[in-house]
Amino acid sequence: MEEALKGIKVADFSWVAAGPLTTLYLAAHGATVIRVESMTHPDATRTSSPYKDNIPGINRSGYFAFFNANKQSMTLNMRHPKGIEVAKRLILWSDIVVENFTPGIMEKWGLGYEDLRKMKSDIIMLRTSNQGATGPHSQHPGFGHQLVALCGFSEYTGWPDRAPVALGMAYTDPITPRYSVAVLIAALDYRDRTGKGQMLDISQLELGLQFLAPLALDYTVNGQIGGRIGNANSYAAPHGVYRCRGEERWCTIAIFRDEEWQRFCQVIGKPSLVREPKFATLLKRKENEAELDQLVEEWTSNFTAEGVMNLLQTNGIPAGVVKNAEDIYNDPQLKERGFSWELEHKEIGLFHHLCVPFNFSKTPQQPRMPAPCLGEHTEYVCREVLGMSEQEFDELLVEGVFE
Repeated sequence: MEEALKGIKVADFSWVAAGPLTTLYLAAHGATVIRVESMTHPDATRTSSPYKDNIPGINRSGYFAFFNANKQSMTLNMRHPKGIEVAKRLILWSDIVVENFTPGIMEKWGLGYEDLRKMKSDIIMLRTSNQGATGPHSQHPGFGHQLVALCGFSEYTGWPDRAPVALGMAYTDPITPRYSVAVLIAALDYRDRTGKGQMLDISQLELGLQFLAPLALDYTVNGQIGGRIGNANSYAAPHGVYRCRGEERWCTIAIFRDEEWQRFCQVIGKPSLVREPKFATLLKRKENEAELDQLVEEWTSNFTAEGVMNLLQTNGIPAGVVKNAEDIYNDPQLKERGFSWELEHKEIGLFHHLCVPFNFSKTPQQPRMPAPCLGEHTEYVCREVLGMSEQEFDELLVEGVFE
């Protein structure tokens, strides 16, 4: 069965997460993605744990493997003038060029959008940087962990009486590809209709801010600056994460409506709580939230997290287990939907690559090959894709062009 993006060719100059995740989605649906890497300055995820069997190695990172299934890797020394020339040949082959460096890096190499447009008028270039390609802060380098703070997530994460809490991940990195893929598909459609390419400028800061829109609106309309409220919610009670039976087992419960509260009281065997004045309405439950949370946890601690979730969900009350990595790996729902691909990696061995979280009924995604070892396809790309002779390839190799 032919994939939706078969025939689309991508020159991927990106690294770390936001760019490679974007091209992962394209590759999963059939695009040919060639990653341009460097032996002297390898992708940071190649040198990031976890490693297979806790043994470090440039090709042993699960982090890198997760982001790069179905891609080919060629190494190219972009500090070498002939490396730039090889990069230009790759771009001439491509429909799409993806990069996520600090703005100006591609221009330094003579590979900015205006340069590419002169080489190939219908080229599509996706540029996703920290704060966009223009503006007074466009040259600020950084990663997603920095953007978590700049977006304001840290200001709203944590407890009221404590300092801001950084999220446990670079949150803007997984957000960005969802937008990037959508705009790339739109650009491909535009190209097919007009014969023209274009440059797509994506600010990861601005994408992150979309998820704090209600807080921005509250300030714009009401002059209110929100703050940290822990696990609470202004419009729900009980609303939190509650300890359950077992070591570090928890379940979330979120009750927004009085009808849900009434059912909850029935489920826990305390229907009389409905008539308690201090819990009778949402406003009263919010006023007495500390006592309410203690009462809820006295009940949940007697059951497994799964037991709490199933019992409450059966009675129409929103609840969910706080899962750890083992829970997710063994989740029957994810297994049934084929959430991971078992692929044999040259150095890691059998590896569970997480698949792309959207699929098509007529053109489903396909696991074709595991994440590549560094430079695994350099000769293939040069000889078979770019049409180099054996002599030319060997000469460039000796000159250090593929380092």
